[in-house]
Amino acid sequence: MSQEKACVIGLDIGTSRIVLARKDAEEYSFSSELNAFITLPFSKLTHAVFQKENMPHSVADGRILVYGDASEQFADLLHGETRRPMVEGTLNPAEPEAIAVVRALVERLVGPIAKGGIRACYSVPAPALDSEEGPKFHQAALQQMLAECGITARSIEEGLAVVYAELADSNYTGIGVSCGAGLSNVCLAYLSVPVVSFSLPKAGDHVDAGAAAAASEVATRVRVLKERYFSLNGHRDEALPAKLRQALRVYYDDLIQSLIEAMQKAFAEQRSLPRLNRPLPLVLAGGSVLPAGFRERFEQALRRSDFPFAVSEVRLASDPLHATAKGALVAALAE
Repeated sequence: MSQEKACVIGLDIGTSRIVLARKDAEEYSFSSELNAFITLPFSKLTHAVFQKENMPHSVADGRILVYGDASEQFADLLHGETRRPMVEGTLNPAEPEAIAVVRALVERLVGPIAKGGIRACYSVPAPALDSEEGPKFHQAALQQMLAECGITARSIEEGLAVVYAELADSNYTGIGVSCGAGLSNVCLAYLSVPVVSFSLPKAGDHVDAGAAAAASEVATRVRVLKERYFSLNGHRDEALPAKLRQALRVYYDDLIQSLIEAMQKAFAEQRSLPRLNRPLPLVLAGGSVLPAGFRERFEQALRRSDFPFAVSEVRLASDPLHATAKGALVAALAE
């Protein structure tokens, strides 16, 4: 009797969203949930209604935890703030519900596990710039949680996942940059081998918080307005208040400049860089690269800088929001 094959998935466990990638035949498919939750007072009636409506929730300590995309709906309804299990790319040590919520969201995305089991690759941040150690507790906690869910998993750094997702045509040689919510991750890879990788604690949340403070707004509202209207080329952002529009541009320029300076520093300090006989492609991924004009702004700043080697092109990932999960799946399928 033949043994059933394991289902293979890629997981991007990010500060803002958890994304799952699958591949059926030659087609990739993705599903995601907001990595957030909100608490409501417990009531038997509410609990019964939520069960009937298949609302993602759990009950703990006399409260109902609503998690995933539904949490944002309730936050808007109640004029409250969602809580996040993760901060700056790792599990939030100040949030007691962190691992339980992440587990519930992963289980919801994965669904029932077949007899063959599930094999996965999941994203983790690279070590911070000027640090050799990655987030060990975060990785260990996720590894244990996935094992308890019945998933055989290994980790992949986020920037390398972007390389795997987007740079097959260059034999996985180039630079992958992922700008998410909590962190920006960078990886220089040569023939699929990571040579330099690091993370920077500046990304979408940094932009939102800085712009919110400058414009006297709430960060959650800034994020919603930014995603709906903001651009870096002046298109379609007239609906934004002028002060907020200016603040967002200032903090986006700061993010871009900080990323380029960090890459210059990391690459210049690396003693074992491969000898490159041709310019490298650079790919931008993650939700924070989505505003119109980001790619052009980034490339202009890069060309003005004293970058240590030639870059052939700067382009957006084919699917910036799903690139990390896709790259994690590519790595899992290659095993």
